[in-house]
Amino acid sequence: MSMAVVGMIAGMALAFAGYFGGFGAFLLVAALGAVGFIVGRFLDGDLEPGDFFRSRDRDRYGRPR
Repeated sequence: MSMAVVGMIAGMALAFAGYFGGFGAFLLVAALGAVGFIVGRFLDGDLEPGDFFRSRDRDRYGRPR
C-alpha cells in the first residue's frame, strides 16, 4: 500500500471523527494516529529510542561532529 493511500485513509478517518464526534474526537483520533505511526516506525526499525534523547550536535556514537 502506498503512502498516498495510507494518508488518504488517515485523512478520511479524521474527517469522519471530526464530523460525527466533534473537535474532541478529531483530536483524539489524530493523537492516537500519531502514536501508532511512531510505534510502527519503531517496530519497522526506522527509529531507535535514543533518537529522541540524543543531542543534535553529536553523531550516532556520541562523538561531536
